[in-house]
Amino acid sequence: MSPAAGHDRFDAIVLGAGAAGLFCAATAAARGRRVLVIDHNVEPGAKIVISGGGRCNFTNIHTAPDRFLSANPHFAKSALGRYTPQDFVALVDRHGIAWHEKTLGQLFCDGSARQIVAMLMRECGDARFALGAPIRAVEHGDGLFRVTAGDGAYAAPALVIATGGPSIPKIGATGFAFALAKQFGLKLVEPRPALVPLTLGADEALFRELAGVAAPVTAMAGKARFSEAALFTHRGLSGPAILQASSYWRPGSAIAIDFVGDRPADWLLAEKQARPRATPRAVLAGLVPQRLADALAARLALGETLAACKDASLRAAEARLRRWSFQPSGSEGYAKAEVTVGGIATAGLSSQTMAARHLPGLYCIGECVDVTGWLGGYNFQWAWASGHAAGLAV
Repeated sequence: MSPAAGHDRFDAIVLGAGAAGLFCAATAAARGRRVLVIDHNVEPGAKIVISGGGRCNFTNIHTAPDRFLSANPHFAKSALGRYTPQDFVALVDRHGIAWHEKTLGQLFCDGSARQIVAMLMRECGDARFALGAPIRAVEHGDGLFRVTAGDGAYAAPALVIATGGPSIPKIGATGFAFALAKQFGLKLVEPRPALVPLTLGADEALFRELAGVAAPVTAMAGKARFSEAALFTHRGLSGPAILQASSYWRPGSAIAIDFVGDRPADWLLAEKQARPRATPRAVLAGLVPQRLADALAARLALGETLAACKDASLRAAEARLRRWSFQPSGSEGYAKAEVTVGGIATAGLSSQTMAARHLPGLYCIGECVDVTGWLGGYNFQWAWASGHAAGLAV
């Protein structure tokens, strides 16, 4: 009996019908490969559909390797260089999908994110799909990978792990990729939630009471700095600037927020000279919404008017406003995380093909790999680029 007896035979089996898996399948199918895509969800592209508020922030025109986190910051360069945002935009244009640029290079569909899923499915051509098929076993031997999923049994010399990370479990996300990677001898960089709201403890209750207030800030975690909006929530901090900083934040460490922006040094002293009778609350309201200004002024405990404040106190207040420290008690976890930082270690993979170095025929792509982009379309671009690299190799 042959090692694949009773199994439908393919050139490549892709586990996961998300962004990376679909793009890999499309690339391989275009090369004439017989491809099977397996997913436990009954519909493809679950994360694509909900992304960007339903309009899919499908790439970012400012994509560059320094916009990605990885234990090896050089790993993503090859794939990103060989499949660029301009390449994906050209594909979107060929399919007649209208799009627009929002802020910071983020590209969105004018219509629905489902247009991107439909485009990818068309691009997959003759690839076969086994959807709504939970994977029951994955084995390897005699140069073949054998997968039992749903009611089917399949075999191929190439297996692509594209099942993502555990972020957003409500759409079916799990840590399956990490368990499978361990099974096949690949190492992991500790996964953790990323692009995720942060929670504040009881000592920061004053700020938790500002739920719904947003302000333009610069959020800092370590050496990373992001200038966008921060949003105070009933549990802590969110908004684009905080989500960005969260990818660099580690439990037990602090994050800092600059509320002052581009105002010059000694800005409060200049305000004192210009408006000595103004209250600190009124001056801070020129920076941030009034409710936040009131909370900051209460914490700073300055005098009733600027004239009543010593210059040293104003300098100290400005310094704190430029680097206001928060000690998050945690994050809102994978349930609210847009992506996963960490994952399958790149040391065991080829940056050219995404292939496992020690096991011919095994590939890892997309979010399950230890490459995580900034907020704003970068993670989709990594999905397209890594999927393209593997799709050319299987």
